[in-house]
Amino acid sequence: MAMDKTFDAAAAEARLSAAWEAAGCFRAGANAKPGADTFCIMLPPPNVTGSLHVGHAFNHTLMDVLIRWKRMQGVDTLWQPGLDHAGIATQLQVEKLLASTGQPGRRELGREKFLEKVWDWKAQYGGTIVMQDKRLGTSMDWDRLAFTMTGAPGDPSGGTDGPNFHDAVIKVFVDMYNKGLIYRGKRLVNWDPHFETAISDLEVENLETDGHMWHFKYPLAGGETYTYVERDEDGNVLFEEERDYISIATTRPETMLGDGAVAVHPEDERYAPIVGKLCEIPVGPKEHRRLIPIITDEYPDRNFGSGAVKITGAHDFNDYQVAKRGGIPMYRLMDTRGQMRADGAPYDEAATRAQAIAGGAAFTEAEVDTLNLVPDHLRGLDRFEARARVVAEITAEGLAVMTEATDPRLGKAAVKAPVEPSEGGEMRTEDAQLVPLVEAKKIMQPFGDRSGVVIEPMLTDQWFVDAAKVVGPALDAVRTGRTKIIPESGEKVYYHWLENIEPWCISRQLWWGHQIPVWFDEEGREYCAASESEAQAMAPGRTLTRDPDVLDTWFSSGLWPIGTLGWPEQTPEMARYFPTDVLITGQDILFFWVARMMMMQLAVVDEVPFHTVYLHQLVRDEKGQKMSKTRGNVIDPLQIVDEFGADALRFTMVQMAALGGVLKLSTERIKGYRNFGTKLWNACRFAEMNGVWEGHATQATPPQATATVNRWIIGETARVRAEVDAALDAYRFNDAANALYAFVWGKVCDWYVEFSKPLLMDGDDAIRAETQRVMAWVLDQCLVLLHPIMPFITEELWGQTGSRAGMLVHADWPTYSADDLSDAEADREMTWVIGLIDSVRSARAQMRVPAGLQVPMVLRELDQAGREAWARNEALIAKLARIDSLTEVPAFPKGTVTIPVEGGIFGLPLADIIDVSAEMARLEKTLEKLAKEIGGLKGRLNNPNFAISAPEEVVTETRDNLALRQEEETTLKAALAQLAELD
Repeated sequence: MAMDKTFDAAAAEARLSAAWEAAGCFRAGANAKPGADTFCIMLPPPNVTGSLHVGHAFNHTLMDVLIRWKRMQGVDTLWQPGLDHAGIATQLQVEKLLASTGQPGRRELGREKFLEKVWDWKAQYGGTIVMQDKRLGTSMDWDRLAFTMTGAPGDPSGGTDGPNFHDAVIKVFVDMYNKGLIYRGKRLVNWDPHFETAISDLEVENLETDGHMWHFKYPLAGGETYTYVERDEDGNVLFEEERDYISIATTRPETMLGDGAVAVHPEDERYAPIVGKLCEIPVGPKEHRRLIPIITDEYPDRNFGSGAVKITGAHDFNDYQVAKRGGIPMYRLMDTRGQMRADGAPYDEAATRAQAIAGGAAFTEAEVDTLNLVPDHLRGLDRFEARARVVAEITAEGLAVMTEATDPRLGKAAVKAPVEPSEGGEMRTEDAQLVPLVEAKKIMQPFGDRSGVVIEPMLTDQWFVDAAKVVGPALDAVRTGRTKIIPESGEKVYYHWLENIEPWCISRQLWWGHQIPVWFDEEGREYCAASESEAQAMAPGRTLTRDPDVLDTWFSSGLWPIGTLGWPEQTPEMARYFPTDVLITGQDILFFWVARMMMMQLAVVDEVPFHTVYLHQLVRDEKGQKMSKTRGNVIDPLQIVDEFGADALRFTMVQMAALGGVLKLSTERIKGYRNFGTKLWNACRFAEMNGVWEGHATQATPPQATATVNRWIIGETARVRAEVDAALDAYRFNDAANALYAFVWGKVCDWYVEFSKPLLMDGDDAIRAETQRVMAWVLDQCLVLLHPIMPFITEELWGQTGSRAGMLVHADWPTYSADDLSDAEADREMTWVIGLIDSVRSARAQMRVPAGLQVPMVLRELDQAGREAWARNEALIAKLARIDSLTEVPAFPKGTVTIPVEGGIFGLPLADIIDVSAEMARLEKTLEKLAKEIGGLKGRLNNPNFAISAPEEVVTETRDNLALRQEEETTLKAALAQLAELD
């Protein structure tokens, strides 16, 4: 049956995927040779709520390349797939579904009924990304699909749908708790007021927004004063005045209610006279104003704002560290919804107690929550509404720092009209034209990546892993080389984070997730156990209540390698495939997941989870910009598959995977690699039309060859095999793709196909049969070597050409070497021929010789090897270089372009063919335009302000443009120099 004229990706991909799965091609151990080594990759589990995006497409493609390559080598492979339960994301999806369908909400349903809804949702929608991933051609062992909530209460499968991940997670928690590695404590966390839960740093998106910085006066206690002096670097007095206050600046005035101190730098001489004294928080009922100490700490920046900062330890991460160092009390001001607290004793009682603490009374951790320092009239307000009220009250009392109405720092939200003093206020007559100092500033604001609300740093009770106790082995594993991180820059980041590690918050105030296995009795005592019955046995006669929190998904996914292989059971998979081999993931989760897997596996089974970590950058658009819906530059990988086929997308992904490089994806590049697939298809059709596939069976070794061109292409095939293996061994995916592209398109589809035509069409029977055998073998090798990157088109061609014993997915990977198959004489001759043709083509293009015009060529000198090469290949050279004759001359005539080759010099007499003067004038004009462009680009890059202020992608694009223009300039100057010789 004749081959189709073109490859129908849409029809073939679904058919081939189904055939691979039906034949069990991807199962663990498939195609493994007896006694083979193992190779295992763990898929970074995408969220069960997820859909395939370019980041997935990129790293899944790289993993698939390695797995297919190893599988074809006969290695015992396992690519373990799975999904993460994605606590907060899944809970959000189900709550949205309930709301949109008019069903009762989470709280109305209660925990048990709500979780039933989540399991129903998972069954209906949770496999979307799996189906999408299959369209990409990924060859995971889909029969082993794991899920991080398998075995949890309510699991419809009863824990039989894959490894019982829940039991493994609970066992690890209990073991680590009993070893003192997990504890409950009060620390500052990222709090999402919408979901009412702590969230990880990865779930926080820091965005630059328009904001304001308010400047306020904190009056000194008892009406004390001091001389405030500002000096220059030489000690000269710039400004001096008597003050009865200390000035602070804040972007969050509502948190002033929880201040525990004002801090200044210990070397800041301006405030030395008042260090240790008390100042008054300028908000709240006057009769209950709290006094707080002025302390010193290294944290304040003397050159930023006033150099004095308020310390609100319960609502700011930097302040929290200062408060811990200085023993400063911390007070939580907000509830779980981000509203000002409305609980507890009246404000006057709370303020009295807080003042006693400021005066030296013992402060207990419980008072973080029991003391409500929000004034009664502000209780229950939204935090941003409270902010406006606090600002208004301080301003009305005359305790805002004032400035001239023309001050350029003032924002649009600042009060520009003169402010009248309130009764008893401190504004002076001469200040009547002053306004409060409210700076307009760009501020980095933290938002919940799913809720979209501003995240609140909140001091709450959470569960923590004492990371400092388990971090040592994870550091040592990388330092000693047991696990290697590439690129090497990732190791430095890894060391820095682990050497400065903080306790790891592992609790979330959600319902969907692994519920923390700790119960409390009436007196608050803890009982940690794998089940309620075990906990009850530890507390006979006591009423127990289970902690309602669930575990952070990073805790359970931190056990991914061992959990998916069946631990704590000593399964055959655990014994065979652990430790796994390479982890491929984005550099953005080096801390959140990679480092935690290292810590957890070493803490639980005393073994590293993998020997290599390959970190890649974020996939960006063709200009190097981050993809976002706002910019409108998001590329949907499935739309690309629909338009160009999965192979084109996969080859593009692999080709751009340079270690440490910027990953720029463009549809034009993808289109180009679709054309690459078409080129291969056409070469196979050319072979079919010339009888190459008739009676052909797969051959592991190349046929014997006598013709120079056949001996040459066999050696080239062996060389590219070695290049591909070396590149993949070193995770240089782009080098493997580039080597295959240059070989398949350039040497096979262009040169070899052209060189073979005279042999196939005009050669004798023996040479024709030899060329058919060699071409069949070479194209087979193209399919085999390309299959890990382009599985669909290569499998389809494998099935449509020759007589095959099995599918390409399980074909043997070649092991022949260039040393065995290279023919130095053939290589030298064909390199000489190709070099001559390329040089002639280049000269014709530079001189703008009409493409179809046959031109004469002259020869001035040539050695014997060159003459023999010419004689054997004259017809080919003449055809491909469009030469109509060759004449040997003692000297080149005027107007000849020289074509040097090894052992001689050819020439193209073009004086009568092109208008040299007109062509020189055109090139000179083009060079003038280029020079201006180059000058402009250099000017931008040499401007320090451009390098500092311009986005990184713009700077990179400018550098790339300059390099391209300079390369073009070099080429045109060379052409102009040649033309000058002709004139």
